[in-house]
Amino acid sequence: MSTDLKTADIGLIQRIIPHRYPFLLVDKVIDIDGSKSCTGIKNVTFNEPHFMGHFPGTPIMPGVTIVEAMAQAAAVMVGVDQDLADKDFLVYFMGIDSCKFRRKVVPGDVLRLNVTTKRGGGKVWKFEGSADVDGEIACTASFTAMMDLPKG
Repeated sequence: MSTDLKTADIGLIQRIIPHRYPFLLVDKVIDIDGSKSCTGIKNVTFNEPHFMGHFPGTPIMPGVTIVEAMAQAAAVMVGVDQDLADKDFLVYFMGIDSCKFRRKVVPGDVLRLNVTTKRGGGKVWKFEGSADVDGEIACTASFTAMMDLPKG
């Protein structure tokens, strides 16, 4: 069952995916086009725990958390499209391909997570993503995930 929602605020995000602080890495999802594409927003703040050790004195958002943020945006998009709020929806990474990091992401940045579905509709979905700050690409990757959709 597809909905006509075009955005997901933090409340809806938390009803769709189980991630919580400190591992909830998307603040809102906008421009949701069914299960075709979306844009996630991550406001990068200095008080995030990974900045204590990556790197002290020169805080840089770890690349793996950028890719995770793209995946969380993708999961929210699918959850909105398939009306999965409050339904114990889980998503598991299966693979990350062609990942490139092109720019540091630092506290104060607003990270835009642009995700497009390449294959989906069943349990295994494939996405392409890019993350940018002020239009400057920080990361690109293709990733595959298994959607553990609720029965019934």
